[in-house]
Amino acid sequence: MNTLKPIVLAVIAACMNAAHAQDTDASQNTPSVQTLENIRVESSADASAEGLSPAYAGGQVARGGRAGILGTRDYMETPFSITSYTSEYIQDRQARSVGDVLRGDPSVRVARGFGNFQESYFIRGFPLESDSTAYNGLYGILPRQYIAAELFERVEVLRGASTFLNGASPGGQGMGGALNLLPKRAGNDPLTQLSAGWGSGGHGQAAVDIGRRFGDEQRLGVRLNAARHDGGSPVDREDSELSLVSLGVDWRGERLRLSGDIGWQEHKLKQTRPNVTLAAGTEVPSAPSARTNFAQPWTYSNERDLFGTLRGEYDITDQVTAWAAYGMRRTDEANSLAGVTVNNGATGDGTYYRFDNTREDTVDTGEIGLRGKLRTGPVGHEWVVSASYYELEKKNAYAMDFFNTFATNIYHPVYRARPDISAGAFTGNDLDSPALQGRIRLSSVAVGDTLSFLDDRIQATVGARHQKLHTQEFAYDTGTPGPAYDDSRVSPAVGLVFKVTPEWSIYGNYIESLAPGETAPGNAVNQGQMLKPYVSKQKEAGVKYDGGRFGAGLALFTTDKPRGVLGEDNVFSESGKDRHRGVELTGFGELQRGVRVLGGATWLDAKQISTGDAVTEGKRTIGVPRLQANLGVEWDIPGVQGLTVDGQVAYTGSSYADAANTQKVPSWTRLDIGARYLWELNGTLVTLRARVDNLADRDYWASVGGYPGSGYLALGSGRTYSLSASFEF
Repeated sequence: MNTLKPIVLAVIAACMNAAHAQDTDASQNTPSVQTLENIRVESSADASAEGLSPAYAGGQVARGGRAGILGTRDYMETPFSITSYTSEYIQDRQARSVGDVLRGDPSVRVARGFGNFQESYFIRGFPLESDSTAYNGLYGILPRQYIAAELFERVEVLRGASTFLNGASPGGQGMGGALNLLPKRAGNDPLTQLSAGWGSGGHGQAAVDIGRRFGDEQRLGVRLNAARHDGGSPVDREDSELSLVSLGVDWRGERLRLSGDIGWQEHKLKQTRPNVTLAAGTEVPSAPSARTNFAQPWTYSNERDLFGTLRGEYDITDQVTAWAAYGMRRTDEANSLAGVTVNNGATGDGTYYRFDNTREDTVDTGEIGLRGKLRTGPVGHEWVVSASYYELEKKNAYAMDFFNTFATNIYHPVYRARPDISAGAFTGNDLDSPALQGRIRLSSVAVGDTLSFLDDRIQATVGARHQKLHTQEFAYDTGTPGPAYDDSRVSPAVGLVFKVTPEWSIYGNYIESLAPGETAPGNAVNQGQMLKPYVSKQKEAGVKYDGGRFGAGLALFTTDKPRGVLGEDNVFSESGKDRHRGVELTGFGELQRGVRVLGGATWLDAKQISTGDAVTEGKRTIGVPRLQANLGVEWDIPGVQGLTVDGQVAYTGSSYADAANTQKVPSWTRLDIGARYLWELNGTLVTLRARVDNLADRDYWASVGGYPGSGYLALGSGRTYSLSASFEF
């Protein structure tokens, strides 16, 4: 039974009783309900002098975000599309993970990793795995599979390629965008926040968030977060546990600023519903009931992570600043899985087999840099020079019983006791002691300059990054090293912003993404050959609007991502590509006092080009819809001070689960609603939040793929209730 249930229910009951007492007992000295200003943490998330970008009107997003090595920039002065979701937005949506935050972004759709339960994200139609997200600018620091919301202050979405800005992604992705999560820091005012929540399936959670500054000038800051989640979900028989503790410390001097983080997270999943793979030629089955669980009762996935960062910044002069940062992660994973392959779409019949895996990750990464300002006549310069390094060593072991399959059905699951691994299973290394299986090393040097003309009305950014890529795999069981992939390339970038008026600006950019080339398959004449690095090229132009209370952006973009093709001569080479062309509309802010909006739409034309196969030539890319749109509205109820209701509609068009576009997955629309009530009780800020996600309880395939070239399906969650209460002292 959920150990959090009595605690959570007691906290929520106390909160509701307090509200009732305040409303009904006029003889007490309790304060009347009043409108409260949004509480913002004016703190530095990255040991930088400028601190966090301030929140835009409405408080849901910030005015700007981190543009890689260019630092934090206002969105009107950046030749890229950036949205930064604030802590206020994260809390009000009762988000549990990064994916929950991004459900409101019109250019992002949340998917799953291949074969496991890792969060994966489609940005402009290109997948990005959660282990390729950045934490305060450093890749691969936070947990690889699932990142709990208590670990970050903001979620920043940089749309488009970003190798010059951020360096190459460790996972060889990032063609459509990048994610950067900002850590929590102690604000100028003391913070003590206790919260508890209860949701569908008996899921309970409790958290504490404490921030303090110390010293005569409040130079030292400490922020402590701890949380515990435990219980089920709207899906039958699912169960999960999550425990975490994180500590953030920062120090502000006259010229020197330091910050550091240490965190621990343990995440356990039991009988979590798996992905569904379609056998070749199988029609797409109708989505089962969202409550149906076709996971086997013995399946599980456990992950334990220890991570940390150190960052320092020093003002050498009033115009020149140096910085350095280091990050690490140590991860242990173990799972026993049974993904379903459907071979009859009409009946839902399929099979599964047992697949066990253990993995250990060791990540070390860092960067150093200089940035400064100067003028050459009428031209202003904001220059930057940076160097970075990333290393991942992964130990792995597996047992895949591919030929020992069992029958099941996604509508009427067949449950069995866990089968033993058969003699014919494919195995590699020792599951109890995984051995070195792969290594990734990335190093780079970048230089950039933003030139300002005509009183900063025109800003031109130019830069380049020389990126080195090293990858190597080691044979299972023997540890014999395979051929190393060592290559490099210079990735340029050019951007331009023209402020037509204080309210309007137009911008454009050319920027690239870099990833290791593919390896020729075994049926190719050049089998085993590693292709040169893949260069994805992006061109983008757009317009931005800032009306003070409402902001918007319109972007037109095209990105070409290379792909390997096995030609008629049986030679595997880089000759094909995925071309994603699109139009992106975003809007945010406060339309009028008490009415806030957030949303937009993305139109995508994602096609396979020069595939060398008439069956796939010109067909749409797996898992990418033509249209996806979001609209979220918040309304402060007149006459009931402190009460806010909100609603969000999300639409995702149809897509395909195979490269030949024969397996079409239907479109879907989801409606989420929520409400919150804020009041002050004897100096304590109390917030009661309630949500219903998927109000219509629609059954739908929420995502298609999430790993390049794979079209597996993930079933969406059914109607989900959640209730939480927080107390801020």
